[in-house]
Amino acid sequence: MFRRVYLDNSATTPVAPEVVEVMMPYLTEKHGNASSIHFFGQEARAAVDKARHQVAALINARPNEIVFTSGGTEADNLAILGVRSPHVSKGSAQQPHIITSAIEHSAVKATCQELEKRGFAVTYLPVYENGLVRVEDVEAAVTDNTFLITIMMANNEIGTIQPVIEIGRLVKQIREKGQKIYFHTDAVQAIGKIDVDIEEIGCDLLSMSAHKIYAPKGVGALYVRRGVRLKAQSLGGQQERGSRGGTESVPNIVAFGAAAEMAKSELEHSAATLRSLRNSLESRIGETVTDVVFNGDRENRIPTVANISFRGIEGEGLLINLDMQGIAVSTGSACSSGTLEPSPVIRALSDNDDKSVVDEDRARGAIRFSLGRFNTAEDIDRVLEVLPNAVQTLRRLAPSRRDQTA
Repeated sequence: MFRRVYLDNSATTPVAPEVVEVMMPYLTEKHGNASSIHFFGQEARAAVDKARHQVAALINARPNEIVFTSGGTEADNLAILGVRSPHVSKGSAQQPHIITSAIEHSAVKATCQELEKRGFAVTYLPVYENGLVRVEDVEAAVTDNTFLITIMMANNEIGTIQPVIEIGRLVKQIREKGQKIYFHTDAVQAIGKIDVDIEEIGCDLLSMSAHKIYAPKGVGALYVRRGVRLKAQSLGGQQERGSRGGTESVPNIVAFGAAAEMAKSELEHSAATLRSLRNSLESRIGETVTDVVFNGDRENRIPTVANISFRGIEGEGLLINLDMQGIAVSTGSACSSGTLEPSPVIRALSDNDDKSVVDEDRARGAIRFSLGRFNTAEDIDRVLEVLPNAVQTLRRLAPSRRDQTA
């Protein structure tokens, strides 16, 4: 029986044993509803409040600025749909405007596209060969009707860290001129991997998800800066100070808090360890496999992601081949699985003239390796035992390669 290796931690992480231990009592004897006023309810409320403090500490926020949600997607939706545009008031002839990027997660992209159907204007900024948005492009896109800029902190497929601190400074300058504008960043892939400080970033809204940092699926949070008013998108109750109706998932929230505390305490050591493993994986692939392209910026990226295109093969085929030998990777975002289309993130990479530098061969052959706290050097060894032969076999069988050698 072969040894299984999990390298798809950007899709989801296993729940850490320490986190399971903390949440278990709230699945059993501590079962109260956090909105109830009796002992069981107050016990649950205290646990939720503690978790709120833990999650806030991870990003240097105040506890009362954290709104718990069902995950990162709901947090993104609440941020974009909930923030109030001054141009949506009755009688306003102005078209509200949003600025985002071409490589946002579908939770942001689909929400912006929905708003376009409602009459909003949306600018999708390009990224360049390194996968980064340029601050000067953000500034050039701002109009008098712009009320929201939403740019992710770290990309989920190529790991690039966007210039969110510089964008935050730009937003501050625009506000100082009297324009009401908000800045949201999707930090789902950033928290727990790099230092995230909302005061340094200067954002108004920031999305998080628990299952990316070794807690269960089904819980996330939205940071909402003090003074920012949101219109609730989930109605039916006054939970989360009226920002999100619905009974809180106490066990999941407790787990999120524990995972956030663990992530904060382990951040420096974890980042160094994972960066070393990631760099070893990349260098060894570069030495043993020909005709590969490393996607994204080589420096400005989270330490857990390596996105590599293997020319001459389909990424889906390589994924299946590796999976049959016990190695789990992905061809892109888990939220986009099931489609045979090449990654839109890889296809969006462009040169300085905004012309694509990514051919279909490179886009179709892209594989994401994403590491986590349970990966070891032995895992990397196992990948290198399997990968070169898998690539060689698939290239030999590929129609285009056969045609070239016929």
